[in-house]
Amino acid sequence: MRVAEVMNDFRTIQHRIQQYRVNPPQGQQQLTGYAILRQCHAEAQGLLSANFNAGPAQSSGSSPEALKRQLQRVLIDASARRFRVQKVYLRAVAAMRWVQGRNQILQGQQPHAGHAAALQRVENALAAELAAITDDRIVNELRQKDWSAGHYLAEDPSLATLQSWIRSQH
Repeated sequence: MRVAEVMNDFRTIQHRIQQYRVNPPQGQQQLTGYAILRQCHAEAQGLLSANFNAGPAQSSGSSPEALKRQLQRVLIDASARRFRVQKVYLRAVAAMRWVQGRNQILQGQQPHAGHAAALQRVENALAAELAAITDDRIVNELRQKDWSAGHYLAEDPSLATLQSWIRSQH
């Protein structure tokens, strides 16, 4: 049941990321926020298409202990995917705020010296928002959301387990 909840959340976050599509003005495709959005879409797609890796093969057959270990690995993999896609999502949200702030400042005009200070504030806000996206924050937000939804969290992997799993997959 918990694996299904985690994977459903993964799917929902993926869907949200896909909604963040913009067409940058000509010549501005390489600006920070647009580049981050492209990177977020590529990372989200990569997570979606990544194969499941159950980890080291166990030769203990289908004993209850082996099945439990396999299910734990499935939950860790699903949780790691959700964790990673949540990080991508938060970066995409920050980039969209950058796009919106920039559009509000420029109001369809080309950037010029009169916009410099306001555009720099938008750049600084993006940098601060990206810096605030930490692994601890992501895990805490996901756990709070799950707890509020009444999900059973006792067997969810710790942050250290997630980080170790992610490192082992690369």
